[in-house]
Amino acid sequence: MRPQVVAHRGASHENAEHTLRAYKRAIAVGAGALECDVRLTADGHLVCVHDRDLRRTAATRGVVSTMNLEDLDALDFASWKNPWAELDDEAADSDPEDDKVLTLRKLLETVADAGRRVEMAIETKHPTRYGSLVERRLVELLSDFGWTGADSPVRVMSFSFTALQRLQRMAPQLPVVMLIEKAHHWPLLRRAVGKDWIIGPGIDELRDHPGLGKHLRLAGREIHVWTVNTAEELQICLDLGVTAVISDKPAYMLELLDA
Repeated sequence: MRPQVVAHRGASHENAEHTLRAYKRAIAVGAGALECDVRLTADGHLVCVHDRDLRRTAATRGVVSTMNLEDLDALDFASWKNPWAELDDEAADSDPEDDKVLTLRKLLETVADAGRRVEMAIETKHPTRYGSLVERRLVELLSDFGWTGADSPVRVMSFSFTALQRLQRMAPQLPVVMLIEKAHHWPLLRRAVGKDWIIGPGIDELRDHPGLGKHLRLAGREIHVWTVNTAEELQICLDLGVTAVISDKPAYMLELLDA
């Protein structure tokens, strides 16, 4: 079975992660789905940012949850990836808006206008000062697009079991993915997670602890794996029959699968 290729934070190997540019590129190369992390701003907007603070991606000590969207919109979220871009005379002209902070609403609008079905794997980040408000805002936003039913292109992921429980109470038809950071967490989680929950282990754990993949297969679990960037890692996933591979290099993964 051919797994779905999911663009991790967009086509983030070649573009600054979580920028509209990275997601447009992922759609252009044919990714089946886009992955993003979401955090809530102080004025209630969901934005696509992985880290709690902005030192790595926007060169500031600011914390996302304490800043308004207007404050974030003034920052540069792309220069860290390619600090010499302005000196490249051969670079194609680009829209500066594609390198600003990306709201989840804008990303969902981009997906809706893609011209083909593009799915979304949205990870809610925890712990957070806003607790359940993150999931509540997410469901409200998805409702605006009519994307909370069984035909929704969206699935929600988290390392927080409690967050996914909350999400399912608010939108019971949305698929959820229980992310697993360590292989030894699975024996405890398997007694608690829903029978239809998708399981999302990291590729390092699958490689270093082959028993994890074996137990997931024996349990009949659907498996989505992060972050798969090499031919060797892809082969591990193919051998396990996983249904989605989350990659920084969606074009490369598609090339390997086509070959």
